[in-house]
Amino acid sequence: MRARTDRVVLNGDWDTRAYSERDMDAERCPGGLKRLSDMYAQILAEVGEDPQREGLVKTPERAAQAMQFMTQGYRQSVPELLGDAVYEEDADGIVIVRDVEFYSLCEHHLLPFFGKCHVGYLPDKRIIGLSKIPRLVDMFARRLQVQERLTQQIANALQDAIAPLGVAVVMEAAHMCMMVRGVEKQHSSTLSSCVLGAFRRDPATRKEFFDLVQPARSALV
Repeated sequence: MRARTDRVVLNGDWDTRAYSERDMDAERCPGGLKRLSDMYAQILAEVGEDPQREGLVKTPERAAQAMQFMTQGYRQSVPELLGDAVYEEDADGIVIVRDVEFYSLCEHHLLPFFGKCHVGYLPDKRIIGLSKIPRLVDMFARRLQVQERLTQQIANALQDAIAPLGVAVVMEAAHMCMMVRGVEKQHSSTLSSCVLGAFRRDPATRKEFFDLVQPARSALV
């Protein structure tokens, strides 16, 4: 199977190198799924379970499939995701897609964090297909993440893709690593934001964005 050159994540940042589709694309190579399944079977044994008992026989494979789904963003790229859904348009008002639900994995504990994302941009003669914004959020969320970096990656990707006058992203999430372990705070949420271009330079533009997304905020759990 051929190898291709693509962008892979190293310590949270993108680098360019060749990797094998055999290793990265489980749908085309069951061997990757088998290796992950074997690892999950070892984990079950290490915590004192019997991977061969009836209720757990298929658990390693299910867990491997779930992990590959939740990290599929590593096998996606912004150009492939956006395709030709960038259009010339003289729109000059803020465009906002609110309440984009997302689910990600904390890279520190491999536990989920999830919530809502609000994405806005100020066009400069180009707009993007609205459905591509949630897809962009999902692509970066379906990797091992921290919320701070995830917020910045979404904003920077949109800025690079269509060069708008500005981009603003707000994320609000509940983190299972703070809820089921550690400090065990069940009702806290984490807010993060990234503002670029006009949203950073112009307080009035920034205020308009935050005023528009504020009503969307609600309890996560």
